[in-house]
Amino acid sequence: MKDSLVSVAWLKEHWADPNLVILDASLHNNKSNLTSSYPDLQIKGARFFDLKKVFSNQASSLPNMLPSPIDFSTKCCELGIHQSSKIVVYDNLGIYSSPRVWWMFKAMGHANVAVLDGGLPAWVQEESAVEKRRKRFYSKGDFSANYQATLICNAEDILKNIDQAQALVIDARSAERFKGLVPEPRKELAKGHIPKSINLPFQKVIQNGKLKSKKELRELIAPLIPNSSPVICSCGSGTTACILLLAFAQIITTPTALYDGSWSEWGSLKNAPIES
Repeated sequence: MKDSLVSVAWLKEHWADPNLVILDASLHNNKSNLTSSYPDLQIKGARFFDLKKVFSNQASSLPNMLPSPIDFSTKCCELGIHQSSKIVVYDNLGIYSSPRVWWMFKAMGHANVAVLDGGLPAWVQEESAVEKRRKRFYSKGDFSANYQATLICNAEDILKNIDQAQALVIDARSAERFKGLVPEPRKELAKGHIPKSINLPFQKVIQNGKLKSKKELRELIAPLIPNSSPVICSCGSGTTACILLLAFAQIITTPTALYDGSWSEWGSLKNAPIES
């Protein structure tokens, strides 16, 4: 798979490929208060990728944190995922949680992964085959992670970057949250943003449940990133920031990374510098 984004037409053409694995990354609920018209449906033959209960670090006090490479590999094998698998991931909101899974596989060294543009809504609109979601069991896969540490940042990295300004930090939360004008959805968190970061709400790179065209993305994003600066994306809990990372992957080659703890971590630290 050459691209990080595939169309419904592409998926229908390759649907019978024995190496293709379709992953449903839909969430039951989200902090953006978005709802799906298809809460119980999935693409026929898809496998449910449980971001919350399986593919996150259950020992962490922070939400959605990346699991260890060993745990990630074990759970992927249980889903029947192989080293040779071509992975297409989607969600039932169009593009919301699926980029998080795309990024996770990239962080675990699996390049053969893409997001379905428009997700389940686009698939249904084309009258493509769907079915009720139900639990299934799969023959064990042989997936083995190859952890890519450069794609992930922690709070220490962010603090260091405030002083050294080696990367541009881009926050995917709403402008109101970025400016500290409204309370955070997680009540225990401070309001505001990481010093020297800039705001690009994830909704600005999406139109009708799909990523905007490359031309539109260039016009939106290019003025924000001077001199091909490395980019670190952040959000509330490491999910919608991955939408920005997916958008950036369409048009730029500069190094990108995710602050996995995002505001759930930064906004809870006692001595972290905050601007509003």
